Amino acid sequence: LRRGTMAASLSRALRASVQRTETLLDPARRCLLPSLVPSRGKKRYFVPPAVGLKSRTQGQQEAGARAAGLVVQQQYMERAINIACTAGVFDPYIPPEGDARLSTLSREGLKQRTEQLKQSAASQLAVRKIKEHDPDFNTKDFPARAQQIFIEAHDSLTNFNKEKLHSLVTERCYPEMVRGNRYKTLRWSFLESLEPPRVVHMRCPDMVSKGNLYGQVTLRMHSRQTLAIYDRFGRLMLGSESDPRDVLEYLVFERHLVSPYSRWRLHAKIVPAWAPPKEPIVKTVMIPGPQLKPWEEFDNLNYEVPRPKQVQWHK
Repeated sequence: LRRGTMAASLSRALRASVQRTETLLDPARRCLLPSLVPSRGKKRYFVPPAVGLKSRTQGQQEAGARAAGLVVQQQYMERAINIACTAGVFDPYIPPEGDARLSTLSREGLKQRTEQLKQSAASQLAVRKIKEHDPDFNTKDFPARAQQIFIEAHDSLTNFNKEKLHSLVTERCYPEMVRGNRYKTLRWSFLESLEPPRVVHMRCPDMVSKGNLYGQVTLRMHSRQTLAIYDRFGRLMLGSESDPRDVLEYLVFERHLVSPYSRWRLHAKIVPAWAPPKEPIVKTVMIPGPQLKPWEEFDNLNYEVPRPKQVQWHK
C-alpha cells in the first residue's frame, strides 16, 4: 500500500510539472495567464481645491489640519526697529507765520519774539541733558557745524556717495532724500547765507527705556541756493542752475546721546503750514507725428501739433 501511494504521488507531481512546462512553451496557453503591466498616466499640473474650502473659516481649516496631524505654525507680526535714531520729531517746532519777513521792531514781530522766549524754557532743560552726555555742545558753535553737515549731505546726494550720506543723515532721513532720484541728475549748490543760522528749538526725548536719550536740535537757516533736476534724457524737469533762490528752512539734527560712537546727523525738515506750494515738475511726453517717407523731411511739411480736446471731468 505504501508503495502504491508513493507511486501515485510521484505521478501526480510529474504530471503537474509537465503541464507547467507545456504552458510556458505553448504561446496560446501563455496568453491566457493574467499579467500586470505598470503604466504612468498624464501628470496633473493643477490640483482642484477641496469642495467647500472657500466657505470654511480660518479656524475650521486649522481644526481640520490638527485632526489630520499637521502642525500649523504660528505667524508673528513683527517688524524690525532701529534704535540708532527715532522714528520722527518729538514736539516739533512750529515756525511763526511771516518769518524772515517781519521786522522785530514791528508789532507782530514783537509778538513772535515773546512767544519764542516762552518756548525757550523747555529748550533750556534739554540743553542741560544734552551737555551731560556731550560736554562739547554749545548753542553758539553748533549752527556752523550743523550747516556744514547740511552742505556735505546734499553734496553727497548729488554725487551719489551713499557711504558718506549714511554717515551724515539718519536712517529715517535717508530714504526720504533718495526716493525718486533714480535715473535723474541733480545739480545743487549752496551760494551764501542771508542770515546766520541759529538754534530755535531743542528737545531731549527718550525711547524704549527711560535712560535711552536722544537729542534733537532744530536749526533755522536762511540761505541762497540753486537746484536743477534733469531726467534720464537730460531734459530740465525742475529749477535752474543759473537762477538762485532764497530758501528758509527749519532743519532737525539728532544724536543718540547714550551711544559713545554717535554723532550729530540730519534727521528731518519741518515744513510750515503757511509755506507756498512747490512748483510742478515739467514732464516730457512724446506726441505722435506724421509717418515720413524716406525722401521727406519734417520741416517741409508744416505740420501742426494737434492739441488735446478739453474734457469735462465730473466727480
